Amino acid sequence: MSTFLSITFSGLALAGVYFLCAAGLTLIFGLMDILNFAQGAFITLGAYAAYELSLHLPMSVGTVPIFLLAIVGAIIGGALAAGITEVVLIRPLYGRPMSQVLVTIGLDLAIVALLEGIFGSNEVAISVPTWVNGATHIGQVVLPNAAFLALGAGVIVLVSLEMFLRRTRYGIIIRAGVENRGMVSALGIDVGRAFTLVFVIGGALAGLAGLLNTIAFNSDFVTPIQGDSLLIFTFIVVVVGGLGSIRGAAVAAVGIALLQNYTNYYLGNHPGWSQVGNLSVVLLLAVVLSVRPRGLFASVA
Repeated sequence: MSTFLSITFSGLALAGVYFLCAAGLTLIFGLMDILNFAQGAFITLGAYAAYELSLHLPMSVGTVPIFLLAIVGAIIGGALAAGITEVVLIRPLYGRPMSQVLVTIGLDLAIVALLEGIFGSNEVAISVPTWVNGATHIGQVVLPNAAFLALGAGVIVLVSLEMFLRRTRYGIIIRAGVENRGMVSALGIDVGRAFTLVFVIGGALAGLAGLLNTIAFNSDFVTPIQGDSLLIFTFIVVVVGGLGSIRGAAVAAVGIALLQNYTNYYLGNHPGWSQVGNLSVVLLLAVVLSVRPRGLFASVA
């Protein structure tokens, strides 16, 4: 029973990371009809921004303040990268979806190559406080503290996004824009600012996800391609949850992460079945699309 609970908790923590990656991506597509393949690069940039801060800040500051600053750095790094991308590359290409896809794919490849050129293709380690790599014992169940951070961040972001989308002016504009962008523009509302804001939010969440994935599932090591590895499952979460739906992304993230963890543990030890968790996720995607082609939910909710 303790093993099952540990696997479930690890799956929920992974769901937190998937949701952070998918939340911004689903809003970007829901409002702007853009498949942002550069999201993987934003994830990686956030992790490297945290690495640079943890590397260059003096230890006299203290490990906990350095770690907190690294979290802020990851968020700002992802947000800046996303904002610049929207203003410089995406904005001139509105109305040209194929060009937008090609630009974001090219940007992702370019950023990965740039990071490999700067840091090399080998892993680099982020310095974190000792308690982050520790564990909490609840009876016979051992729960990693880093997983608590990933799960907690996912829950906090979900609640914050719900409040933002329902109780703020720009949140209401974003929700209305997802439902009917043409009507919002006809009312004289500057949808362009909402576009930039959504991109920045998506990048900030991606940067945070990059850091949390590093400390919770990559043993504190960052690689130039880790964002692209997450991006595959992020898109599956977005599609299964329903393009444009925050709640759908949250539900899909939990379901996909738990399915992946359960199948990897209980079936992945058999010879030739090491990738059964990934296969199960793809099969789930096929089943959902055959039953509900628009995903579990179809709008921001």
